[in-house]
Amino acid sequence: MKLLALTILALASLANAQFKCPPKDGQYEDARQCDKYYECVDGIAHEKLCPDGLVFDPLIRKRNKCDQPFNVDCGDRTELQPPQPKGVCPRLNGFFAHEDPATCNKFYNCIQGDHTEITCTAGLHFDEYSGTCVWPDSAGRQGCNAQTNTLKDGFKCPTEAQKDANGNLAVHPKYAHPSDCQRFYVCLNGVEPRDLGCQVGEVYNEESQRCDAPENVPGCEDWYKDEPAAAPKKV
Repeated sequence: MKLLALTILALASLANAQFKCPPKDGQYEDARQCDKYYECVDGIAHEKLCPDGLVFDPLIRKRNKCDQPFNVDCGDRTELQPPQPKGVCPRLNGFFAHEDPATCNKFYNCIQGDHTEITCTAGLHFDEYSGTCVWPDSAGRQGCNAQTNTLKDGFKCPTEAQKDANGNLAVHPKYAHPSDCQRFYVCLNGVEPRDLGCQVGEVYNEESQRCDAPENVPGCEDWYKDEPAAAPKKV
């Protein structure tokens, strides 16, 4: 047992001996392993590892130089420590795609093995290379389940871009309901529809793209004629 301990100590000393500390004390990257680094104190190298899932970035000026892999250019430092998976987390720390490859709009934020499930904004997919939600064509993921983009009444978001009342491209375009003056649709990011409605006494004005008084919307002037209590009071 004592011989084994001495052998391990000797191997560790040999590994550290292969790294020569620069004249200035500090933290320095390993030549091959991206999550390994050396802390030099009085010219002596102490081998360290980043928390599982993080990698060492020598360019960070703060004391803790371990960061998310998508923030660090590892270059030729392609090796990593063995993963320590826990639950849905492939490694203890990081941002990871949902375990179902067909679920592209959800991902996990893992911190020391504890995960939080996050859903991307409507119409976006998670991209592991950037750690963010991006447009599907940028993520380039295959086999994703199509999100439900048709409402119960059959409405689907038009593919043509829409401009808002100021002439700018609408991020969340709105559309009037074909038969109900009080209701309208909003397409989140232009792809995911929502069925909304104006407050009682108002109708949707497609020209101004906002709820308005019935008399300002041609064809909807008498929408509340059978509901006197809902009709706006005339001044």
